[in-house]
Amino acid sequence: MNLIDREPLLLTPGPLTTTLRTKQAMLHDWGSWDWDFNRVTAQVCDELTHIVNAQDSHACVPLQGSGTFAVEAALGTLVPRTGKVLVPNNGAYCARIVKILSYLGRACVEQPYAETSAVDPVRVEAALIADPAITHVALVHCETGTGILNPLAEIAEVVARQGRALVIDAMSSFGALPIDAQAHPFDALIAASGKCLEGVPGMGFVIARKTALEASAGNSHSLAMDLHDQWTYLQRTGQWRFTPPTHVVVALREALAQYHEEGGLGARLQRYGDNRSALVGGLQAIGLRPLIGADVQSPIIVTFVAPQHPDYDFKALYEAVRSRGFILYPGKLTRIETFRVGCIGAITAMDMRKVVQAIAESLAELGIDAQKASTH
Repeated sequence: MNLIDREPLLLTPGPLTTTLRTKQAMLHDWGSWDWDFNRVTAQVCDELTHIVNAQDSHACVPLQGSGTFAVEAALGTLVPRTGKVLVPNNGAYCARIVKILSYLGRACVEQPYAETSAVDPVRVEAALIADPAITHVALVHCETGTGILNPLAEIAEVVARQGRALVIDAMSSFGALPIDAQAHPFDALIAASGKCLEGVPGMGFVIARKTALEASAGNSHSLAMDLHDQWTYLQRTGQWRFTPPTHVVVALREALAQYHEEGGLGARLQRYGDNRSALVGGLQAIGLRPLIGADVQSPIIVTFVAPQHPDYDFKALYEAVRSRGFILYPGKLTRIETFRVGCIGAITAMDMRKVVQAIAESLAELGIDAQKASTH
């Protein structure tokens, strides 16, 4: 892969470290209504649908803003006001969907799980059978609050079998983990520019079934987040309705070019898996353990249980590791103290070994022996 700017490396699930080529793509100005920029938008949207084999059945609708903007837009547009959404909840981003639905005034059934447990397809199907009023299931594919990977294929199967619509928050999995719109039917998949595609943040997108989009006119609570209106305007004019994040879009086009040069999804998944192996193996060797089991651990981000030591403080660890050129991510749990390390972005297993060294040196600097500190 290409050489990148090395200081500091972002070990977060987005924004993340990008290549120099991706950064350089943003050095030019673009007219938002110019035909050349319209061509870039069309090219990017076409490539995004191909990544999940959705080019014939679905349309990609881009939207300004973070991934959460796109999640809210998808739920607000594709779920009718009389709809009812089942949300399997095993983490912070699942909980965010529940909160969004409450703001939207959409009926919601929350199915709770422990934060260390994957969603159970059997329980999902039982809930659908028990409540025929449920119209949609909203699933977070990779819950980056913990790094847990939920079983998308099995859940898609039961949702389809029960005749309901599936909305997938694939924010942290799109482009790295296999998703096939024909094998795993969904009405909508939501992701963003600044995750596994290794672009910069600022553009969300929804890959939505065309028939679902056609049926969604008038559903949206918001003009700016009306995906149906955005889609029909794009179809008619080739343009975004409102000022697009031009530099973000052209950076994503460049990131996609590098994605294909690297070898596409398979190669990216391999690199991220190698990153995770180097990270987990290295930190386990110094006495730190992952929060969740290897059977449900994604290659996107790993949550580690913090050393139970009187001198441990995440802010102090963060600053010490940052001084060595790496930026960690705080924990997202409330019951147990943790910190997170992302495995995605323009980084390699060699970088992850340096991260392990930086964390080991930082803990020693803080007077913490992770081998001796209890992590139970």
